[in-house]
Amino acid sequence: MPERPSKPSFQPMVDAAPTADAAPSPASPPAAAAAAPQPRERAPWRAVRRHLALLRRNASVAPAQPQAPRDALARHATALAAALPHELTEGNQVEVLVDGPATYAAMFQAIDAARDHINIESYIVEAEGPGRELARRLIAKRREGVKVNLLFDHFGSLQTRSSYFDALREAGVQMCCYNPLLRGFKETFRRAMHLRDHRKLLIVDGRVAFTGGINISNVYAVRPGAGRRPWQAQPAPWRDTHVKVQGPVVAQLQQLFIDHWISQTGQRPYLAHYFPRLPKMGPHRVGVAACEAGRRRNPFYRSLLRAIELAQHRICITAAYFVPPRRLLRALCQAAQRGVRVELLLPSMSDAWAPLHAGRSHYSRLLRSGVHIHERLDALLHAKTAVIDGVWATVGSSNLDWRSFLHNAEANVVVLGEAFAARLEQVFADDLARSEAIALEDWRRRGRRQRLLEWAARKVEFFL
Repeated sequence: MPERPSKPSFQPMVDAAPTADAAPSPASPPAAAAAAPQPRERAPWRAVRRHLALLRRNASVAPAQPQAPRDALARHATALAAALPHELTEGNQVEVLVDGPATYAAMFQAIDAARDHINIESYIVEAEGPGRELARRLIAKRREGVKVNLLFDHFGSLQTRSSYFDALREAGVQMCCYNPLLRGFKETFRRAMHLRDHRKLLIVDGRVAFTGGINISNVYAVRPGAGRRPWQAQPAPWRDTHVKVQGPVVAQLQQLFIDHWISQTGQRPYLAHYFPRLPKMGPHRVGVAACEAGRRRNPFYRSLLRAIELAQHRICITAAYFVPPRRLLRALCQAAQRGVRVELLLPSMSDAWAPLHAGRSHYSRLLRSGVHIHERLDALLHAKTAVIDGVWATVGSSNLDWRSFLHNAEANVVVLGEAFAARLEQVFADDLARSEAIALEDWRRRGRRQRLLEWAARKVEFFL
């Protein structure tokens, strides 16, 4: 890691008078004292004035606060490059997409513009809502001769009727089901139930890619903040974040998809022009942090930990499922204890009770360490983002839990730069405005039922 440039240090510049010109001692004759050159007595004052002028001149050109982001950027870039298996790529454009409607609109626009191929990978593919619209558009593109490959997780899409996939297959969409559950009793319980494909990827013509936390699901039909009341039967809206990526880094996301397809099918997807020449499209430096299901080495976990350990100013994390391993929990607490402002935005409701309460079982330790915890109130929080020191930012499919770090296939992009981090921090601030802060004294007064749920969920957190 490059050393931070130290601030200029200034040594007093004092003229050393010759010994012969020293002030006479009391024993010296008065005539000798009078004969001593008077201007020399004021030499130290001239030196002080010169020293003060030098200080003012250097202060006017010395790097001040604007240097801090550049220092943080260099520090985090070095650590990120060491944590990821592939080098960071320059010249990318990354656009933040907030919630389902905006994301689907951008994705469908890219699909409609496809001329060569469309590759889709999703944990959940539902037949209703955006799933129906997706199928209609994919079938239309197949009629135009565009190659379409769809990779979906069997467990995540278990409730989707088979006729939905049959219609796509009949239209010429090439399909791959990740880790099918019905491959034998032994295989199901040894691997298929445990290792899942949690990625969300869309790559169109090898030139534009989408990734983040949004599945192909009807749960995003209701917008957050749409005026739902607790007593109404309407389901809670889902709050999520996705990104649209253009530039050289798209090739890495494309390779992720193809490698995953080959690992499941043993053969390449449709023959197409998957790796076109990609010119620079924007200012962002981007890395891809992805992992395979069941692999012990997780580049995203490693890069996130290192970024937290290097943080000096602030950490803003949004997590849908927060069941932190011990090392991550310790890193967050230590960051808060050394003066970093650590903000966690977590859900107040969830589609699964165990991860919610397992995460809450760690609140006391975090709050005692000085971590600020907020729970989103009016929506089911499903976003997975982080911003560190205003220069390191990530969006992807990885939750902060054991399942994402050890058991699932995941994909995140990590973006280095102040502009993108500022945009993601604005999204974070908007969420905080709709959240409730958790105070330590209030948390200590929670009831026995809440404590019992936390204890029970904590026992199985390794599988959450």
